[in-house]
Amino acid sequence: MAERATPALYTVPAHRPFADALAAGLIAQTGGDRLALARGLILVPNNRAARAVSDAFVRRAEHGLLLPRLVAIGDLELGDGPGHALDPADAEPVPPAVDPMVRRMMLARLVSEERAKIGEPVDAAEAVRLAQALARTLDQMMVEEKPLRALAELDVEADLSEHWQRALGVLTAVLTRWPDELRAMGRIDQAERRNRLLDRAAVAWRSGTAQGFVVAAGIIDTAPAVARLLRTIAWMPEGRVVLPGLDLSMPQEEWDALGPDEDGRAIETHPQFHLKRLLDRMGLARSEAERWGWGGGSEAAASSAARGRAIANAMKPAAFTGKWQELPPAERRLSGVRALECATPAEEAQAIAIALRQAIETPGRTAALVTPDRTLARRVAAHLWRWGIVVDDSAGRPLSAMPSGTLLTAIAEAAASGFAPVELLTLLKHPLVTGSVERWQWLAAVRALDIALRGPRPAPGLAGVSGLVRDPENKLDGVWWSGVLDILQPLEEAFSGRVTLPAMLAAIREAASALTQEEAWAGPAGRAAAELFEALEASAPLGPSELAPAAAGPMLARLMDEVSVRPPQGGHPRVSIWGLIEQRLQHADFAVAAGLNEGVWPALPSPDPWLSPRVRRELGLPGLEWRIGIAAHDFASLLGSPSVLVTRARRDARAPAVASRFWLRLEAMTGGIARAPHFRRWSAAIDRPDAFAPADRPRPAPPADERPRKLAVTRLDRLKADPYAFYAQEMLKLISLDPVDAEPSPAWRGSAVHEVLEAWAKEDGCDPSKLAARAEAMLDGITAHPVLKALWAPRLRESIAWIADEMLAALATGRKPLVAEVFGEREIDGIKLYGKVDRIDRMPDGSLAIVDYKTGQPPGTKQVAAGYAMQLGLLGLIAENGGFKEVSGKAGAFEYWSLAQKDGRLGYVAPATGKRAGIDPAEFTALAYRNFAEAAAKWLTGDEPFLAKLHPELAPYADYDQLMRLDEWYGRQGDGA
Repeated sequence: MAERATPALYTVPAHRPFADALAAGLIAQTGGDRLALARGLILVPNNRAARAVSDAFVRRAEHGLLLPRLVAIGDLELGDGPGHALDPADAEPVPPAVDPMVRRMMLARLVSEERAKIGEPVDAAEAVRLAQALARTLDQMMVEEKPLRALAELDVEADLSEHWQRALGVLTAVLTRWPDELRAMGRIDQAERRNRLLDRAAVAWRSGTAQGFVVAAGIIDTAPAVARLLRTIAWMPEGRVVLPGLDLSMPQEEWDALGPDEDGRAIETHPQFHLKRLLDRMGLARSEAERWGWGGGSEAAASSAARGRAIANAMKPAAFTGKWQELPPAERRLSGVRALECATPAEEAQAIAIALRQAIETPGRTAALVTPDRTLARRVAAHLWRWGIVVDDSAGRPLSAMPSGTLLTAIAEAAASGFAPVELLTLLKHPLVTGSVERWQWLAAVRALDIALRGPRPAPGLAGVSGLVRDPENKLDGVWWSGVLDILQPLEEAFSGRVTLPAMLAAIREAASALTQEEAWAGPAGRAAAELFEALEASAPLGPSELAPAAAGPMLARLMDEVSVRPPQGGHPRVSIWGLIEQRLQHADFAVAAGLNEGVWPALPSPDPWLSPRVRRELGLPGLEWRIGIAAHDFASLLGSPSVLVTRARRDARAPAVASRFWLRLEAMTGGIARAPHFRRWSAAIDRPDAFAPADRPRPAPPADERPRKLAVTRLDRLKADPYAFYAQEMLKLISLDPVDAEPSPAWRGSAVHEVLEAWAKEDGCDPSKLAARAEAMLDGITAHPVLKALWAPRLRESIAWIADEMLAALATGRKPLVAEVFGEREIDGIKLYGKVDRIDRMPDGSLAIVDYKTGQPPGTKQVAAGYAMQLGLLGLIAENGGFKEVSGKAGAFEYWSLAQKDGRLGYVAPATGKRAGIDPAEFTALAYRNFAEAAAKWLTGDEPFLAKLHPELAPYADYDQLMRLDEWYGRQGDGA
């Protein structure tokens, strides 16, 4: 084949839309010959680029076109294969590539074996994680055509830390064994296969086998095999290489400064570095490139050439940024570019959605959001949906965030936890789970189980939950639970004892199918999950043997993070959400570059657990920061759109954020990018209109004849301090539930102690010698966290011992317990007053002592003096009126037996009356009556509104704060009325 005199090397500047310029030029070159266009071949980086080029041709197909073949030859991630177009049918076949999941499992097994040899064993989940990083390292070495033996030939161990020496030793051992593993399977690595196919195509085309034009468009991969192919294309008579955004006006000294220099140093973070490396490997000079001018400029320029020069100036290497001071204003002006800085990602997403909506108000105008932050992209899509604008995120969503993925993770985590309450309910409430009944029937049964699991954790495993089901008080559907057991018991067996990866995967698959009636595998996400599990189960026998149960969920989540589920087409035709790859070859009329914070755009370099920076340099591999240069090139290309809004949030979900280096460069060169503050104002106003009317302080006032005619002695304080809370509890019958799988709370511990003391009084007659045994039995039955139990048990033993000693001393003085934990009631002023007394004793003088056990601090004397904490007085009032059976007499003592600490020991008696409290014991029941009568006359028999938080300082509980919409009105109530 005769080569041309000069290479056909072109570039499309950033201010022109690449795909449209390419399509217009090729149509013009073929002169309207449809068959000539159809005989052509266009090589693009990936399938998404192929779609963009195809769409550009369609936009120009006025009378129909036969499109050229579009072949993706694989981008930097090696995700897209070179295709059959590069592999002639009559040539000797290239061995097939090993399946990625098979390779990962095999590498995981080798890593596990080699780590065990050096005394640092890892389980299967960690081995799979390390294998993925090792696979990336292996791919880089093959892409850069570095032989695996180069690792063994390195002489750098003396300069490495002990950690890196061990990592290098394991890596060398694994890669020494790896070729034999592949030969035994008759496979080769994907990267090696791509290299062979690219070289085969280059040889064939040099021999003149191409039947039409061949164009390499938008390829920025610097792999040696890609560079050789592009060089071949550039010298072919019908070949053309079209690079995106090659800066032809960059001064030569700046171009040369990009490196690499004699010591191998290079500015890999510069947006032009990867293009320079590609040209160097192609053996071509930048001066041999021309601007792509075919088509006569029929495609409209996205932006001005002046902006393109300003962008290039902003991206100068650091050593040359001093030239910014010498630039005339026209060379530093970014006309058409606006900036928006928001306080939070939520505000940023809302403002972006408003900007996109405003853009498409103009008929025919297109708009796109470009960001590497997928969370931000989902937020913007959600905001657009509220206006009926459905927009597709072309980057998709990770399988781990889709319903099928979260279900598989929930199954693994539930089994690994021994079906602990939170994990079990998370699984059973999953939206895909229905069992064999209707969804509403399933949820009704799950809600009953949810109620039963409130409070401390039951015994571990499904047996512990089954014990709750058998308890008649829980009112659970035993038939339903039997069906659940049939599904979950095989899973429990697979996760007990020696857990193997194949058995674990099979159990999860079967459980997912049974719980969802196969819905787990339906739809795009379900199909992706099915394909992943198929690959995992086929390759699991080749991987590590044992797996830690707790690692199963995280391992599945990590694997599913790598699987993108893209939505079917059908979103808004003029609004798009693109990742960085999607926007490289296309422009929208209005583009938003969002998430411009350091660590997001550009992303932080992914750490390499296998190769230290020194070893990477010795091998000649790209540094870890080479992706920053790609991100910079993408950003510069996006700034070439007709109208651009760049945005960032000053903080992320955790802490203040640092502005991206790209943002800071634009700010520094321009002296400050023009702002677009109206989007932030609109964002703040859209959910807080002028007619904003927050809720008023609630004050329900039901008729007096509908109000309660009974009052518990423990409810008087709530009625007086927070009448609304009393109304919600007593009239609306709303009660707060204990948390699921709760550690023993102070209230629960108090109830447990009361149960012990009740049994001790009723069954042992308050015999001090029998109290300790009952306390130990109660401690043995607690299923709390071992640490919490270890901290609480000694305190309980000491305080129980104090009660026994105190009772022994009281008995010695002639004091006699009468009743314990008994219910009493009496109608007083038309209201039934009732309560349960912890203990009533007969004092030596014949009076009654009302005793209340407290596991915490008793009420203070100031609280009692203010008319609160009247519980003991009201119990005494009931006793004096004969409300407790077998008890009569005048109440003369009111005592709190507290198990809290005082004076260095646990347990003390705190009288509620006396000189210290300033209340005569003989008058305490009368004081309690007056407080009761006043409150009852106002709120129970009267018409006083149940005002929310009447005395907030005495109403610390927040059970009903959300119901009363406290945050909307608290602090605005003025005089407190």
